[in-house]
Amino acid sequence: MASSSIQGGPMSPLDLSPEPDLHPLYPTILYIAELLSSNSGLTPDQRAKLVTHSMARACVFGDITVLQFLLADQQAQAFVDLGVRDEDGLGLVSLTIHGFGAESDRDVEREECVRLLIAQGADLTADKAGWTPLHHAALLSPPTLISHLMTHGCSPFAVTRRNLTPLDIVTAHSVLPGREDVALLLEEAMRGEGWTGGKMEERRRLLEQRRRRHEKQRAVRDTVAQTLGVNSRWWGDQSDDLSESDDESGDEEVDEDLYTPPPDYSSMLVFSPPSLPQIFESLITNFQPSFRDSQPANTLYMLARFACLTCDHNWLEDLIIGATDAIEETFFERADDITCLVFWLRNTTIWLHLLRCDNSINEACEMLGSFELIEEVINSVFVFIIRFAERRVDQLLDAALLEYSPLASEFDSIKFESEWSFLRSFQGKKKATPSAPLRVPLTPTSPNTHRPASPSGSISTSTSRGFSSLKQTFSRARAGSAATPIQSIFSDGPPPTSPEDITSFLTALHTMFTLSDVNPALTTQLWSQVMYWTSCEMFNRILTRKKFLCRSRAIQIGMNLGALEEWVGQMGLPHGVQSHFNPVRDLLNWLHCLSSITDFANLVATIQTLPHMNPLQMRRAVREYKYEVNEGRMTEECVQYLTQLQKDWERHRVKLGVEALRKEIGQRDTDHDSVSSFQTDSQSISGAVSSATPSIASSEVSAGQHSIDMLFEKTQEKSAWEPVKPPQVLGELLDSRHMLPLAFPSDPRMLSALPGKLIFPDDKPPRTPLPTSDSRSSSRASEGNRGAMPWRSRDRTLRQVGVGALQWVDGIRSAARWGRPIVNPDTDADDDEMENSATLPQEEELTVNTHITPFTRVRKQSGRSRGRPSQGGEAEEITPVDEHHS
Repeated sequence: MASSSIQGGPMSPLDLSPEPDLHPLYPTILYIAELLSSNSGLTPDQRAKLVTHSMARACVFGDITVLQFLLADQQAQAFVDLGVRDEDGLGLVSLTIHGFGAESDRDVEREECVRLLIAQGADLTADKAGWTPLHHAALLSPPTLISHLMTHGCSPFAVTRRNLTPLDIVTAHSVLPGREDVALLLEEAMRGEGWTGGKMEERRRLLEQRRRRHEKQRAVRDTVAQTLGVNSRWWGDQSDDLSESDDESGDEEVDEDLYTPPPDYSSMLVFSPPSLPQIFESLITNFQPSFRDSQPANTLYMLARFACLTCDHNWLEDLIIGATDAIEETFFERADDITCLVFWLRNTTIWLHLLRCDNSINEACEMLGSFELIEEVINSVFVFIIRFAERRVDQLLDAALLEYSPLASEFDSIKFESEWSFLRSFQGKKKATPSAPLRVPLTPTSPNTHRPASPSGSISTSTSRGFSSLKQTFSRARAGSAATPIQSIFSDGPPPTSPEDITSFLTALHTMFTLSDVNPALTTQLWSQVMYWTSCEMFNRILTRKKFLCRSRAIQIGMNLGALEEWVGQMGLPHGVQSHFNPVRDLLNWLHCLSSITDFANLVATIQTLPHMNPLQMRRAVREYKYEVNEGRMTEECVQYLTQLQKDWERHRVKLGVEALRKEIGQRDTDHDSVSSFQTDSQSISGAVSSATPSIASSEVSAGQHSIDMLFEKTQEKSAWEPVKPPQVLGELLDSRHMLPLAFPSDPRMLSALPGKLIFPDDKPPRTPLPTSDSRSSSRASEGNRGAMPWRSRDRTLRQVGVGALQWVDGIRSAARWGRPIVNPDTDADDDEMENSATLPQEEELTVNTHITPFTRVRKQSGRSRGRPSQGGEAEEITPVDEHHS
């Protein structure tokens, strides 16, 4: 029998009905209306919790229907709080904005929710972190909502606790992807209220400029690498730091201690002669060339200081000769690697600069002839780079400069007297003059060779401009003479070689010199030599190939040559670099007008305007000239005059040859007497050399030296620079293998000069356009020849050497000790470790009491040939190292 009561009282019934959910995850209008009804039994606090939570969830999901119901329902209006915030201090408007982008199809409804909340008076103040709804909207919402917020109380000048405006949020370092329109809208709104920009905006602008500069630099680097076949390892880790290094200002005032450091161990590296082969192997032979790395030059300089200041001349001589031999062997084995050539050209130049500027060792190096050895190495690698450029230009010279026809359609109807012409009727072109009788062609041409010919007279400027647009359209789709223009457009064959291909290669190589900080004086002389070779080759090939000896070819080649002349000006090189093309220009002018010379006076006047051609060359051009049909001929009187000039020039050439031979024999006897005098009296040689009359070659070198020094004067126009004149041509052909002398600046500090900053245009660097007339080409080329040669100096930065340089002297294992803590000298140390160290780490500054070894000018030859070990020849009157350091 069950008990009716427990502990004396009746049992109350259990209420198992569920409590109403006041925090629904997805509130609906039906559910909210049911709970807010009068018979739901909810207390006012419960109703307030339900309405507040439903408002927040409607804002999170962007549910405009639920939000409108809560704001319009009479039961809910009493509990609506538009200023409610969550635990992070976010208001209803900010909660709604946070949902933008999650469901793009609901962004329109979400924007309507924000507008509805603002219309009902929602709170727009900042949250705990100081972010206003405009800060959140700048990151997430569309520009239309941002504009609505700014017109309804949200200020674009409001800042967070970290002092950031909405514009700063979007464009802190760079504009966020996809928010460019928002950034522009906020910036314009702020400027409309008097804002002129602040520190953040200025920093953002500078960072944006640097980012764009980096992108352009990477594009230039990739173009250079693709054109020259440069390995990506060449650029190293500095490929993205070009702008920082370029933006560094030059050293304004440098004290003398920078060039001649005090004689202590902080400015030298200790070595022993038996370790030199290992040092050269790691520092030179196996050293990986990299962009703007001057580690070998600085290391060799510090080794030379130790050898010169603390040892005798044999140590210094072994170092200099061994290093120069190793450098030469390195780039001799890698003659086709342009990165290796440029790397060692720069490092040997810096090495020479460091040695010559150091007053404590330059006299000793001068006595031993070390500077001459290093200059020979620089000249060798200089020639290797020139040969690299010549080989590449030689592959394109015929097709790009001699055979390319920029205005092919202008010369299609021209016929020559010595050519077959019965096939022209099958080409579908306009009728030209009646064909000449059939003759055997004297010079057969390949199917790919164009046969453009000149009309009567030269092409006018208006005609050239008229065809310039066609040239730009069809320059990459030129077809053979048998192809129609429409076929040339849809041709599947490779594009023809044009001057643009040569200028693209030259631009890439010049850009590499500039980025690699090659001395601008060396760059100028290098391009002078390359252009001299190109001019000689063009002249010789035109004169020896009959197909080029005609009026039409002269016009076409002149246009192609204008691309090279224009390139010289675009690169900012002196006008003297393109002066090497004067013989080619004279030859082209001679071919263009020789058939129109009808009287003797006209011939004499024309010859006087061609100072860079001799009678032999003129006579051969006339003899081998290829006449067009119905083209006029030179009169017999003029031909006889040219023949007489040729004979007179032959006699003059023989006379000059005899004089040159006599001069060479006399110079040989003088040299023999000088050697004998040196062997009998060592002091008389200096007087004999000083009193000797300088030869023509030495005077030319002196003039070249003066012109190089003039390039570094800020007040001098670089257009005044002139290259050393090549020897006079006595025959018909030019000597393309002649090497112009390489001159170094007299001031050794100028050896460290860097080229001017590389200017990156806003768009990609344009390839050199093909000129349409010689006059326009000359005017554009002259624009880049104005002003002084741009150069700068960073001597202090150039001399910065890190601890990593020790690995090239001590070896990697031994150099690792330099990163260890310093050992107290009072403590016991491992004797073997101390003996194997190349230099001593110290806590205090370690100075060396050195005795600078004086070198006498009278000494016995060391008896060693270059590249061989010393034979131990002792010098006469050589002062030994003072063993008692004071």
